[in-house]
Amino acid sequence: MGEQTLRGNVSSGDGMYKSVDGGKSWKHIGLGDTQQIARIRVHPKDPNTVYVAALGHLWGNNDERGIFRTRDGGKTWQKILFRNSGTGASEIAMDPSDPNTLYAGFWQVSRRPWRMDSGGEGSGLFKSTDGGDTWVEITRNRGLPAGVNGKMNITVSPLNPNRLFAMIENKDGGLFRSDDGGDSWQRVSESAAIRQRPWYYNRVYADPENENTVYVLNVGFHKSIDGGRTFTTIGTPHGDNHDLWIAPNDPKRMIEGNDGGANVSFNGGGSWTEQDQATAQFYRVITDNDFPYNIYGAQQDNSTIRIASRSDGGAITASDWFAVGGGESGWIAPHPENSDVVFAGSYDGLLTRWDRKTGQERNIDVYPDNPMGSGAEGTKYRFQWNFPIVFSPHKTNGKYALYSAANVLFRSYDEGQSWEPISPDLTRNDKSKQTHSGGAISGDNTSVEYYDTIFTVDESPVKQGRNLGRDGRWAGSGQPE
Repeated sequence: MGEQTLRGNVSSGDGMYKSVDGGKSWKHIGLGDTQQIARIRVHPKDPNTVYVAALGHLWGNNDERGIFRTRDGGKTWQKILFRNSGTGASEIAMDPSDPNTLYAGFWQVSRRPWRMDSGGEGSGLFKSTDGGDTWVEITRNRGLPAGVNGKMNITVSPLNPNRLFAMIENKDGGLFRSDDGGDSWQRVSESAAIRQRPWYYNRVYADPENENTVYVLNVGFHKSIDGGRTFTTIGTPHGDNHDLWIAPNDPKRMIEGNDGGANVSFNGGGSWTEQDQATAQFYRVITDNDFPYNIYGAQQDNSTIRIASRSDGGAITASDWFAVGGGESGWIAPHPENSDVVFAGSYDGLLTRWDRKTGQERNIDVYPDNPMGSGAEGTKYRFQWNFPIVFSPHKTNGKYALYSAANVLFRSYDEGQSWEPISPDLTRNDKSKQTHSGGAISGDNTSVEYYDTIFTVDESPVKQGRNLGRDGRWAGSGQPE
């Protein structure tokens, strides 16, 4: 349990589970404090022997991390390789021709609400030839890069146990190949396409039929047929590619996982099945004031969406779903009196006004700067990854105020045509928490780590000058507008 894609909104787990009835039921079998598990390997001839690469806590140090082994189906576990309390295991690879030969990747990584740091002295590569009883570090073997390493991933060719491929996050990183079981290496590719955001991707897979064919997953899905020297990009139904399974007896049959879900190919990636699993993730949801009401949400790595809560036809179908502007991480604010006009946000301060009747969508950003790639210290206003956007429940001079928040609260009375700041900086404005994020190797500033921001906003249902009675009704003269 627990993700190895260590985003700021990462889901943590509670260890290992086991099923002996094909997934109908599950039993917890330990490693409950690992939180993030990167990989599991099962011995091909002994299902009771299992290896686990545990990353451990992301937001703090802990000791239940590293490489674990069980020889009794999970009744007991041994920690057979450990670096330190701030470094976990990002990979465990097994030689298909000799299950006692193992390779492990270690990754020093940590997050704070205001930054992420990938890389450090703990990161490294290790090899065992006795099933994990003893290990030899190969991090600095000839041909591997000097300096700070980050995320480390490795694979073994099923056809040639001496042929290894390793993806290494390093200033001089990329794809490295060994033809002598890890004794020496050469960098075969430093392509930016396969190195993009290495802390988030970086996984590498050897083809079971051709030792010169290797796959590297990143934003794109990349394939090499010349031992990793050159790559072509294979289209997938969705970007941000994280995992791959290749059938050991038929390399054209594969299952690939990305931010849209999972897809299957029977022709080596020439075509893929549809992503028809219910895998959508919503940052938050809101409803409008219609009857019957509509539901709005922003889908992770996908569009915003409006969904009918009820259909006169009896079934809610695809015709009842459509995007309403903005993007994956945004708050959504339908107009209180006209649900055909919707305001939606996304990261880096993007804010749009969408009109269903006209089909028009336009940007109404509070501030016209996209700070993507810059740390919070370089921005005029600090808009969080999912910054607030809300309407006032009250009218003022016949209009509803629309609010948006960075480190300052903004208000608009003309549906975002113009904005005014109505507060000073409401945060601690701690400059030490407004710095470049990503660590010493790979900068990564997307506003997920923007700190000293306003995370949520709400306006009181009580209008100025009026009071609510104990029964929840307005007390005093007149009625609320």
